[in-house]
Amino acid sequence: MSEKPLLNVEDLNLYFRSSKGIVQAVDGVDLQLDYNDATVILGESGCGKTSFAKAVLRLLPRNVESYCGSVELDGLNLMELNDEDFRLQARWVRMSLVPQAAMNALNPVMKVGDQVAEPLMLHQGMTKNQAMEQVEDMFKRVGVPVDFLDRYAFELSGGMRQRVIIAMALITTPKLVILDEPTSALDVLTQANIFNLLKRVKSEFDVSFILITHDIATSSELAKNVAVMYAGQIVEVGDAKRFFDEPLHPYSDKLMASVPRLRGNQELEFITGKPPSLINIDMGCRFAPRCPKRFDKCDQEPPVFEIGSRKVKCWLYEEK
Repeated sequence: MSEKPLLNVEDLNLYFRSSKGIVQAVDGVDLQLDYNDATVILGESGCGKTSFAKAVLRLLPRNVESYCGSVELDGLNLMELNDEDFRLQARWVRMSLVPQAAMNALNPVMKVGDQVAEPLMLHQGMTKNQAMEQVEDMFKRVGVPVDFLDRYAFELSGGMRQRVIIAMALITTPKLVILDEPTSALDVLTQANIFNLLKRVKSEFDVSFILITHDIATSSELAKNVAVMYAGQIVEVGDAKRFFDEPLHPYSDKLMASVPRLRGNQELEFITGKPPSLINIDMGCRFAPRCPKRFDKCDQEPPVFEIGSRKVKCWLYEEK
């Protein structure tokens, strides 16, 4: 393992303008990812997971109010790059994306082989024939029949479209792939096949993954580490096995208690209330209004406490 992490994110902020006020989608996020690692980011819909991915990849909409912090990838300070240098040196070179709703991410009027070849032609200067040879090899490695090169997206099943998107994300051999809900809208069997493919790809390509999801059950298949996100902030980070056995943050604990188990008669729980608006957020712990362990100090925003190798943003761990 390298002494320095592959990805080092510090105090990352991404705020949006809206008709109702400033949306604090990503607010002071810190995250580290090692080489050949896999971190899962868990959280409810609307907690900022996809916005975090867009902030790292700099896929920003026009209504950005504030975008700042530190993002270093494979020794390169991404925040110092202008947009053109970022495109040439980072996006689809050092890192790539398997987007949310990948079923609709492919261009319907281009053959899928041409779409996967495009990053090689743009970023590595290959001719179309050279790029198509690479695509053919990549299709074989991710389980897509070679004759699908000349097909359009509407001619492929959901599982095959997903494999094509994964091939596109890997074609330039990036060090980091961010997967945003990669198995949404797929049936259970296809989800299992995709996760088996991702586990094989991770070891074969020596690539690191950030998996963004709210599906705790499937995330355990790939996770080495877990980060829990709530209301634009990461509230817990730690080793996946210890997290799934013993989550620290009250929000994490409630998330795990909502997952059905194969063994035991544990009664499923739910989290009362709803996530807070990310506009004009009140001071204090953001989970406090829904937390069963709330006490007076929760009116102040907690810092991040280190519990061994784990980190948690909760006043319950101040003395520990």
